[in-house]
Amino acid sequence: MLASEIGKPLPENHFKQGFGKRNAIIIPEILAWTKDLDEIERLGRRKEELYRKLVNSDGLRTLPGIRKLLAELETNEIPCAVGTSTERENLKLAFQLLDLGDFFHGAVCSEDVRRGKPDPEVFLKAAALMNLPPERCVVLEDSAHGIEAARFGNMKTLGLATTRESEKLKEAGAHLVMSDPTGVNLDLLSSLFQS
Repeated sequence: MLASEIGKPLPENHFKQGFGKRNAIIIPEILAWTKDLDEIERLGRRKEELYRKLVNSDGLRTLPGIRKLLAELETNEIPCAVGTSTERENLKLAFQLLDLGDFFHGAVCSEDVRRGKPDPEVFLKAAALMNLPPERCVVLEDSAHGIEAARFGNMKTLGLATTRESEKLKEAGAHLVMSDPTGVNLDLLSSLFQS
């Protein structure tokens, strides 16, 4: 939508290359639209506005099994936090549409960090929100950059091959990769600390 609005081309595989990355990387490096910082900021804001408009009209779906997993973690008093490359407004909208916000102790979003994935900053700050040392955390991720960020942060990683190929997540260093999120439960997450 943004590309057609401003008359810019979309390079082949731009979505895959930019998955899990911040607009500050996507716009100048992957899309190669501009290097001007003010223009990157403006285009990034517009991109996110268009995303929210699309989500409001088309809706969102929770991955199968995720609500059940979050309820199980809550019942067992295991804290959860979000560490994301997206803007806080996007996350607020997702929580509103999916009714998931009460499961989380907080969130670290793109505007809360200086460096994007694969830097571990977003996940380290999320661990701090839960008052947990990184080595006691499991990160559920669907991007290779996210897996790398969690590993760099000394965290266990569960790759969810819902948007990416299993092999890419394994190559990034995921401790375990699942293609069906309905199989994820507390016992499975606990098993990551046994190895």
